[in-house]
Amino acid sequence: MPRYKLTIEFDGRPFVGWQRQANGLSVQQALEEGIAGFTGKHVTVHGAGRTDAGVHATAMIAHIDLERDWRPDVVRDAANAHIKPRPVAILAVERAADDFEARFSAIRRHYVYRICNRRAPVTWGQGLVWHIARKLDVAAMDEAAKRLLGKHDFTTFRASECQAASPVRTLERLDVVAMGEEIHVHASARSFLHHQVRSIVGSLEHVGSGKWTADDLEAALHARDRKRCGMVCPPDGLYLTGVDYP
Repeated sequence: MPRYKLTIEFDGRPFVGWQRQANGLSVQQALEEGIAGFTGKHVTVHGAGRTDAGVHATAMIAHIDLERDWRPDVVRDAANAHIKPRPVAILAVERAADDFEARFSAIRRHYVYRICNRRAPVTWGQGLVWHIARKLDVAAMDEAAKRLLGKHDFTTFRASECQAASPVRTLERLDVVAMGEEIHVHASARSFLHHQVRSIVGSLEHVGSGKWTADDLEAALHARDRKRCGMVCPPDGLYLTGVDYP
């Protein structure tokens, strides 16, 4: 059966998350129904990872196996036509090797968290950013973020319901950058724990607001205690922006 690699973007607001669930519409379900609309067959869409309800993506990667050898552009356009009007789009389709796995072949994942840091309320960006009215110290946040780079036990920044076998992860990138009225937190690693990025960003907010120092953040990391996490920030500002493969 021909295997295809999909690059997908979606607005996570209407969905219960990536994975199919009984309690509502998921991104995976929207894609599978769109593909079934033109192939006449149910096809499982295998994603590079699972995003929570309200989390967005600009470049989620997935793979599918189809019974017929369709042209990649036909798969893209026909599926998108059946996915409408749900806010999911297949940006690109390409033929993949038979052993390609969107999840298990990945060597790095990239996320961006967007904070709107201004006094005025958010209007058009509701659900797409985390609005913080008090001024944050971006330089202090970025300096503190560097304390988390490398291989660590991230139990403090791991959801209690996380199913990963180990809390140890290697954080390759964690940059905090000012972008006009927004602050962007860029995080890259081979894999992340459940709520790891949102937990880290929520704790960095404590540094930016002056509640914590960089030493406090590092102490929370080494405590390996979920109770020492600053907060879990809302999913609104989190975007999966890329997945790397060999």
